[in-house]
Order: sequence, then structure tokens, then C-alpha cells
Amino acid sequence: MHNPRHPHVLPVRDGVSPSCVVLPTRGQGSMLDFLARRLPAVSRDGWYDRMKAGDVVDEHGQAVQPERPFEGGVRLYYYRSLPAEPALPFCETVLYQDEHLVVADKPHFMPVTPSGRYLQNTLLVRLKRRLGLPELSPLHRIDRDTAGLVMLSVQQRTRGVYQALFRDRQISKHYEAIAPWRADVVFPRDHVSRLEESPQFFRMHEVPGEPNSHTHMQVLEVAGDWARYRLSPITGKRHQLRVHMAALGLPLRNDPFYPVVNDPPEGDYSRPLQLLAKSLEFVDPVTGEQRAFESRQTLVLP
Repeated sequence: MHNPRHPHVLPVRDGVSPSCVVLPTRGQGSMLDFLARRLPAVSRDGWYDRMKAGDVVDEHGQAVQPERPFEGGVRLYYYRSLPAEPALPFCETVLYQDEHLVVADKPHFMPVTPSGRYLQNTLLVRLKRRLGLPELSPLHRIDRDTAGLVMLSVQQRTRGVYQALFRDRQISKHYEAIAPWRADVVFPRDHVSRLEESPQFFRMHEVPGEPNSHTHMQVLEVAGDWARYRLSPITGKRHQLRVHMAALGLPLRNDPFYPVVNDPPEGDYSRPLQLLAKSLEFVDPVTGEQRAFESRQTLVLP
């Protein structure tokens, strides 16, 4: 990614930081040959046009021409682009902003950072454009399917002390979820297990072994066959809350991945995952103030 300490490297453009690829130590041919092989999502002619336009540079900020010979170990920077990107009929809300932090309330279906089919319609890129903050960076992430609070760092200078809040578990995170109600499952409870990536790389699953995930769970209200739960992750494994609830036989309402894959077709926003990052609480490591933020979104029992 773009490093502001090297001002000659490509700057942020339309909210998007340049991507980086490191050339292997050995290779042959030209820089154009390498990019066409390594990143075939862009055609060879497409890379040629980008290079001639000066949109591919090396780590020293020098434009890389198509005929330049391969150089092992060199970093190349370029702008990622998508020919067609799904439009999202939702908008984020900024709940708080100061010189160090931005706290946003993300809608369902919006990715936090660029990935797959999404670039401009991601929370990070939208906020960079909207707020004019080129160094903005998420301090943690929530799934595209999950709604709620995301905290972002405004400047690199203080980013490390805020990242330490999450690394050292000095921040309290609470989620709300809608899932089935079963009288035989006792709450409140702590669910502890070992989570690893499943053979389907986009899913996680529980396996035997030393636990590496921990969630505190409690019931907030019950209505017939459904309940609203408060889920407090002590650890931060991918899909942790979704897997833990599914393991209890209580999969979250409208979950497209657990217990089975049931991903809706593109453009179908009728069944949002009923999981909301509801609150964040911590002592600000820069100002010493007690901080507490709460999502304005709500989940409604069926």
C-alpha cells in the first residue's frame, strides 16, 4: 500500500490507495511481461496503457515503462480498478470524528475495505473521499454481512496506540444478534473452542485442540421461537460469533454461510444477516478520556 513516508510513490486517487506487488528475486522478460502473468485480471493491453500513462511506478516513484527489463525484488505500485462494480443502495453514518479517530456506523452488505468486486463502494474508500482523509485506515474489521460500528485511525502517527487497544484486548466490543430460542440451551454462557479455516476457505469451523476463541453470550429478550442475544467476543477470530452460535444449534437469522452456504444472488438485499456491532467502550490512549460509542441501528425480532 501507499507509504506517505515516500512522497514520490503514487498518492491516494479518488479515495483509493495504490496497491503494491513485489517482484520475485528471479524472473525474465520485461516488467510488462511480469504484470501480465502475475495479475491477469488486467489484460496485457490494459497494463501497457497504464504503464504508458504513468500509472505504474517503482518504490522510488519512477514511472515503469512497458519495455523496462525485469528487476528482482523491486516493488511496483499501481491503482486497482474494476470495470463494473455493484451499486449499494445504502449509506454509512459518521458518529464521531476528531484528529485521531473516526467512528462509522456501517450498513449491512458494505465491505469495510476493497476486496473482490468492491472498491469504491467500500466503507474505507467512501470515507476517504467524503472526509478528505487520505491516511484513514480501519483499526479492526467486521464482515461485509455484519452492520454496525467500525473505528478508523485518521493519522499514521497515533495509529499504533489505537491498534494496541485491540491487540491487548483493552476495548470492550458488544454485538447484538437475532437467532432461534431454545429453552434447553442455558444462558448466560461462555463458548470456548478452537476455530480454523475449513476446506471451504471462506468459512471457519470448530476443530479439536487448544481453544483459541472465546465468546460471552446472554439473552436480551425472547419472542416465540426467536431471541435477541448480546454477544461479547473476548477474542477476534474470523466469523467467530456466527460459528459459535451455529455450533449451539442457534444459527444467526439469514446467515448465508452457517450452518450451510445459502448466499443470496447479487442485488438481493432482502435478507440481511441479523448481526450488529452495537457498542465499543475503551479509555482513549491519547487523551485519557473514557470513550463509549453505540450504533444507531437496531435489530427487530420476527
